[in-house]
Amino acid sequence: MHANSVPEEHRDVDVLHRIGQRIAAADPLSAVLKLVVEVVSSVAKSDSCFVYVLEGNELILRASQIPHADVVNRLKLRMGQGITGWVGEHKEPVAIASSASLDPRFQSFHDLPEDSYEAFLSVPMLCRDRLVGVINVQHREPHVYSRREIHLISTIGFLVGPEIESVRLEAEDSKSFELSEARQSVESAKTILQRSLQIDEEEAQLVLQNASRERRKSLKEIAEAILIADEIASAHRRFRSC
Repeated sequence: MHANSVPEEHRDVDVLHRIGQRIAAADPLSAVLKLVVEVVSSVAKSDSCFVYVLEGNELILRASQIPHADVVNRLKLRMGQGITGWVGEHKEPVAIASSASLDPRFQSFHDLPEDSYEAFLSVPMLCRDRLVGVINVQHREPHVYSRREIHLISTIGFLVGPEIESVRLEAEDSKSFELSEARQSVESAKTILQRSLQIDEEEAQLVLQNASRERRKSLKEIAEAILIADEIASAHRRFRSC
């Protein structure tokens, strides 16, 4: 049986199954986003597909159908900026069949060739109604986006959304843990300075800050150096007492 003879709904299920398999296999997010671009561009027979991921308050371009080494991972949009930012802000899809650049929400970025394309479809990626990213599809020539295309690409967004949210939460947890460790190191270093220099906590904090500025090292690095020095000194004292 030829691919063209397979009912559309069967092909759609296969598409979603492929993406679900990659997510279940715990593939890196970059690999999942690359697959999203491949699948979406195939489904829509598009000339361009961009995937933006929400990080902080910005949408960052993380994957592209057409290679753009100069802008992928660098192009950042504010919420509400351009059609993509509008979709992110309102969490609603936008489908423009022709003359997309004339839409009042349209904004040109970095003179990308895609800016001159006629048709533009943008759908949000959501997780529990929380925006996690935006998928953009473009065609060089006018193209009326069908209900099936919009629904299928939106469903892909719903499927990938929780995976992106999971990665974001893991990154936040890791950062929070690192900050907690840094605080503990700084507090321990201040205690050592107070004891060895006979100064109060405020003065110990100033000693750390001055050392950080003078040596162009973070407070955590200075604190860890003090902790290591204290451990060495303690080990030396124990050795001498034996």
